Amino acid sequence: MTTSNELGDGRIGRVLTWLSAHYGDQPTLEQMAQVAGVSPYHFQRKFTRNVGVSPKKFVQFMTLDHAKRSLADEASVLDAAYDAGLSGPGRLHDLFVTHEAMTPGEWKSAGAGLTLAYGWHDSPFGDCLIIAAPRGVCGLAFADKPSRDAALADLAGRLGEAQLVADRGATAPYADMAFGRASGDLPVLLRGTPFQLKVWEALLRIPSGAVVSYQQLANSLGMPNGARAVGAACGSNPVSWLIPCHRVLRASGLIGGYRWAPERKRVILAWEAARTGATHEEAA
Repeated sequence: MTTSNELGDGRIGRVLTWLSAHYGDQPTLEQMAQVAGVSPYHFQRKFTRNVGVSPKKFVQFMTLDHAKRSLADEASVLDAAYDAGLSGPGRLHDLFVTHEAMTPGEWKSAGAGLTLAYGWHDSPFGDCLIIAAPRGVCGLAFADKPSRDAALADLAGRLGEAQLVADRGATAPYADMAFGRASGDLPVLLRGTPFQLKVWEALLRIPSGAVVSYQQLANSLGMPNGARAVGAACGSNPVSWLIPCHRVLRASGLIGGYRWAPERKRVILAWEAARTGATHEEAA
């Protein structure tokens, strides 16, 4: 067991992933600390510092009762976000994300001749892949180490004929901004159809700690019969986490599918709910 004074994102991510499968067992502080490989005292302090709430409270959020309650009244929450004209109100670390469609000239015939950097980085939710152009992020995915090649191939397949070059140094600043390790505006460059861009923009308006159903999102876009098409657009989002497709659930309130694993979606929602709850408590 380590006696280091540091408990990096890699270990926090490992604990959160473990909790997604074991939170129903109400694990003790000692059990969680054992997964992290540190003492209970050290784990309690570092987990609370990284996540914003205690390990015990985070386990409570993992029940996702907040998601089911939110679905009952989320229409008013989403309407309020739209009325305020906000882009991703209350998002984690007050991250400001801008997005724009890339022009055909920039992509040079579906990306031919365009060079993009990629790199793997630690995140609170496991290993994170970032693909970036000189002007911003155009791909973000999560994968465990055995699945890295598949995740890279998946994102590369959405980027046309662009050439990908491993350059962790070029993508590191974006990773730091994405997960709150550095401040600054984080530009996101998206290549999609007008409909996809419309759906992705709507996702940015869902407040952190809240969720909507696919039907509610379709209704907000004036498409009461378009829930399936909206779901497909969410699934084609190339910058998971930054464009929060994880905040959309089935009408029943259940997690459902998620390209980067339903367990990870549950962890992300719990993380956001925990930090939002902590902020509300501090304000009170």
